Amino acid sequence: MLLNITALFSTLAGVIGLLVGSFLNVVIYRLPIMMQRGWRKECTEYLQINQEAQTDCCMDARAIAEEEPFNLVFPLSRCPGCNTPIKPYQNIPVISYLFLRGKCATCGCHISMRYPIIEALTAISSFIVASHFGYTPQAVFALLLTWSLIALIFIDIDHQLLPDSITLPMLWLGMCLSLFNVYTDAHASIIGAVAGYMALWAIFHLFKLATGKEGMGYGDFKLLALFGAWLGWQYLPIIILLSSLVGAVIGIGMIIFVKHDHNVPIPFGPYLAAAGWIALLWGNDLNHLYLATVGL
Repeated sequence: MLLNITALFSTLAGVIGLLVGSFLNVVIYRLPIMMQRGWRKECTEYLQINQEAQTDCCMDARAIAEEEPFNLVFPLSRCPGCNTPIKPYQNIPVISYLFLRGKCATCGCHISMRYPIIEALTAISSFIVASHFGYTPQAVFALLLTWSLIALIFIDIDHQLLPDSITLPMLWLGMCLSLFNVYTDAHASIIGAVAGYMALWAIFHLFKLATGKEGMGYGDFKLLALFGAWLGWQYLPIIILLSSLVGAVIGIGMIIFVKHDHNVPIPFGPYLAAAGWIALLWGNDLNHLYLATVGL
C-alpha cells in the first residue's frame, strides 16, 4: 500500500513538474529583464534624469514596449518572430513542442529546444525527489527548492546572475524549517548559513588578493549559505568538493575542446546548485563515503 502511494505521489509530482517547468521558462526569461528595468528606473530616479527630455518623437519600439506592463504574468506568451499570442493548447509542456515540431504554428519561426528541455528536466527531477522522500513534508519542500535551483541555474548560465529574489527567500525558508527539524536542527542550520557564506567569501578575497581578479560573485556566497541553512554545516564540505571538481573538469574541457576563451568567466552557480541538490538527496551517503575514503 505504501509503495502504491509513493508511486502515485511521484507520478503526480512529475506531472506537476512539467507544468512548473513551463512557468520556470517564463521566470528564467523575464526575471532578469524585470531586474534590469528596475535597476534602470532606480538609477534614473537617483540621477534625477528627466525622461521626457530623454525621449523624443522618434522613440523606438523597444522604449514603447518598456512602458507596457512586464512581469511574470503579463504580457501573455508570444511568438518571438511574429509576435502572435500563443494559444493555451499550443503551450502544453513538451507535447506542444513535439506536435508543432519546434516551430511557431503561425509563421514557422524556430522555437528553442531549451523550453521542452527545462520542462522535462523539471518533471524528471521532481519525480526523483518525490520518489526519494516519499509522501512526506520533506518531499514538498524539496520540490520547492528543486524548482528554485533550476531557475537559478539557467539564469546564471544566461546572465551570470543569481537573483536575491529567489535565493534569499529560500535561505530563510531553510532556516525556518530547521526550527521543526525538517532536514536539520536550528543550531546546524544557523552555523551552516554563516559558514557557507563566509567560506566562499574568504575564497573570493584570497583569490582576488593573489590574482587581482574576482573568481566568483556574491550570489554564489548566498547560494552556499542557502544550502548550509537547509542541510546544516556538515554538508558544506561535500557540496564545495563536488561543485569545484565538476566545475574544474567542465571548465578545462570547454577551454580545450570548445576553445572557450579563458578570459570569459564561467558561472559557478550551476555547479554549486547541482552539488547542493545531490547533497539534498544523497548527502548523508556521500559524507560517509568521503569519511571512509580519507580514513576518518
